[in-house]
Amino acid sequence: MNKKVLILPVLCFSLILLIIGCQSASNPAITTTTSTTTSTTIPNLPGWWGDSTFYEIFVRSFYDSNGDGIGDINGIIQKLDYLNDGNPATTSDLGVTGIWLMPINPSPSYHGFDVTDYYGINPQYGTMDDFKRLMREAHARGIHVIVDLVLNHCSSLHPWFVSAAASGASPKRNWFIWSQTNPGYSGPWGEQVWWPYGISYYYGIFSPGMPDLNYLNSEVVATMEGMVRYWLEDVGVDGFRLDAARHIIEEGQLQADTASTHNFWKTWRINLKNTSPDAIAIGEVWAGTSAMAKYVQGDELDGVFNFPLATAILDAMNSGTANNFITSLEQSMSMIPAGLASPFIANHDQNRAMSQLGGSISKAKAAASLLFASPGTPFLYYGEEIGMQGIKPDEDIRLPMQWTSGPNAGFTTGTPWRAPNTNYITINVVAETSDPDSLLSHYRKLIFLRNNHLALRVGSVNNLTASNTAVYAGLRFLTSEAIVAIVNMSSSPAASCALSRTSSPLPKGEYLVSPLMGEGTFEGLSVSDNGAINNYLLAATIPAYGTIILNLQPK
Repeated sequence: MNKKVLILPVLCFSLILLIIGCQSASNPAITTTTSTTTSTTIPNLPGWWGDSTFYEIFVRSFYDSNGDGIGDINGIIQKLDYLNDGNPATTSDLGVTGIWLMPINPSPSYHGFDVTDYYGINPQYGTMDDFKRLMREAHARGIHVIVDLVLNHCSSLHPWFVSAAASGASPKRNWFIWSQTNPGYSGPWGEQVWWPYGISYYYGIFSPGMPDLNYLNSEVVATMEGMVRYWLEDVGVDGFRLDAARHIIEEGQLQADTASTHNFWKTWRINLKNTSPDAIAIGEVWAGTSAMAKYVQGDELDGVFNFPLATAILDAMNSGTANNFITSLEQSMSMIPAGLASPFIANHDQNRAMSQLGGSISKAKAAASLLFASPGTPFLYYGEEIGMQGIKPDEDIRLPMQWTSGPNAGFTTGTPWRAPNTNYITINVVAETSDPDSLLSHYRKLIFLRNNHLALRVGSVNNLTASNTAVYAGLRFLTSEAIVAIVNMSSSPAASCALSRTSSPLPKGEYLVSPLMGEGTFEGLSVSDNGAINNYLLAATIPAYGTIILNLQPK
């Protein structure tokens, strides 16, 4: 599957950023191996996605190829080499191995989450031929492509709903949820969910323009299963990001995480895997860890986005302490099977990470280190790697990508659908590419390390206790590699920090310690019985918001 992972001799053991978590039963002595991305050689890999790094793209805002002010599919094709040029020896690209495209179907809105044709491509973005070319070009570079699948609801302008609303006798009437009187209750966030139409009311959990589909109707289920097969078999996508996954079937006033919703996903998964066993289904389950975990503990979804951890990453950077981050990561590791909770920092529904971090590049670098030290498949939102800012309304957290300091941030030669942030003069891809200390350079280094060290991608995670509460340290271990990721979340340097753990998967013995990221000379590490690490003193000072990634190699 052509993944971008450098096939370099791993003379050492990888140790990527701050990792947390746990796990590792019996572990033979570490041996020297060569990193590989062949799924059959990686233990406990949930699928090809477990070995990937994803990049979320809002097509409208990424790159405009034809000057109409709207980003498009051909624009993405033109920028694929920025994401991954297909050459594992280069370091000038970002190195991601997967992209998630926000809704690309025809829609009356700018965001696309109200679909009017599940089989088509938004004409503002291009054609189906354009999309299929994107698939070919991406695959040639080792990039998988998944698309947003909006199953919960469609547009009020979809022909199905137009027919359903026109008459109570319409064959599409029961494809939606109706009531002759207003049930009177609100939604999960206190929002209105019942909307008047004529003498009736219809249910739409998100807005009147997005009526919920009725998945208690077998015709709806069969129709949407056929649509999924089309995108997998005829178009060839690699899987789906499932919008609003916890709201598929309501049970009266219980409008999230119902037993009916869980049963729906179990049945839906059978159709998915029968059609394409390698397709990924990753769900938007914006909830606490326990609710999130239920979607991946059985035969439902292949993964969920780790919303609690995203909050914890930002909280850690703004509080200057590691405790909440460690607690959140350990909780998800204890409740969710390894690799099935995908870490991220922020997405298209949240204020941009850089804005939540007060514009601090140093904090953003440390947050990125925490992201890539966490287990699971990491996702980053377009522009996050250069520090784009944005505060709601939603349009302002989805502004055009900042490519250059030229007109319209290099996004378009025409009039952009929405003006880019004025800071594009200094915050842009070109400026940061030439700066080795930029946020973009930091992201490239992290992804490059992850791509070249199997332990950083799929190894077990073991938290180390740091003597400084602002420091996170995590041991990432695979039989062939051992890496320790250390992140300082404080505005003050951390000197004389000691690391400990009562047990770990490391075999007993003496280890040479060398940095993969960061500077300094490090003393050898002695590991005692049961892999215990006793007050290993870091000779090097960890800079404010600094990252050190250490490689451990047996003497």
